[in-house]
Amino acid sequence: MKILKILAVSAMALGMTSCVSKKQYDALSTNYKQCIENIGERQREIQDLKSQNSALAGENNLLKSQHDALKSSLDACLSNTGKSSANIDKLVGEINASNSYIKQLISSNAKNDSLNLALSNKLKRSLDNVSDEDVQVKVLKGVVMISLSDKMLYKTGDYNILPAAQEVLGKVAKVINDYDKYSVLIEGNTDNAPLNSANLPRDNWDLSALRGTAVAKVLQTQFGVDPSRITAGGRSEYNPKATNMSVSGRAEKRRTEIIIMPKLDEFMKLMDIAPVKK
Repeated sequence: MKILKILAVSAMALGMTSCVSKKQYDALSTNYKQCIENIGERQREIQDLKSQNSALAGENNLLKSQHDALKSSLDACLSNTGKSSANIDKLVGEINASNSYIKQLISSNAKNDSLNLALSNKLKRSLDNVSDEDVQVKVLKGVVMISLSDKMLYKTGDYNILPAAQEVLGKVAKVINDYDKYSVLIEGNTDNAPLNSANLPRDNWDLSALRGTAVAKVLQTQFGVDPSRITAGGRSEYNPKATNMSVSGRAEKRRTEIIIMPKLDEFMKLMDIAPVKK
């Protein structure tokens, strides 16, 4: 409005040139031109402001769209919270069940190892007066293994038990009878020296099997070991513990092993333990 008034006044002044001095006319003319220039600048400023306003409106629409998308995502997350919580609870329950199962296995294995260790120690104490070369007792993979040399048990190439072996087998039988929940596996082993005969034993398979069953019969008939607990057989030369290239290596291969271990059904019970769910 101020600009318009100035223009109006200037126009009136120009129309009244005859009524004013030349100095006043020049001043009014200059003022008029300046007002025209100011109007042009203001119009340019208005256009700039309109452009800025349009850009801000676009940014506002973009922010509104992003806000709506975030709100939709949040709503979806909130609606799935119950399902996620149920899945997490299920997972925690499975983890707890697995941990409980592992603890049971550890406890069972520790108990089994303790029994094997006690059995091994008892056997070693019973056989203290026997040469280490003739008898070896150790725990291997959860079972107790007694390895008896062939020279203590039999004559060369024979499977009949020597009288001198009775004492050792009697001590072994006493421990076996004390642990009546355990199974007994007896294996005969030979070296690779060929054995060819028309009569028994005809070869190393026969010799190893006959030696295994000979020990089983002595344990049963002379020392009262329940035969239902015994499995006896031979492995010939095919379960080597040493090389055949030396005398000592071949001697180590000629052995009979008595393996004392939990019965198969006890192992199966252990494998069937189910996790206890909390």
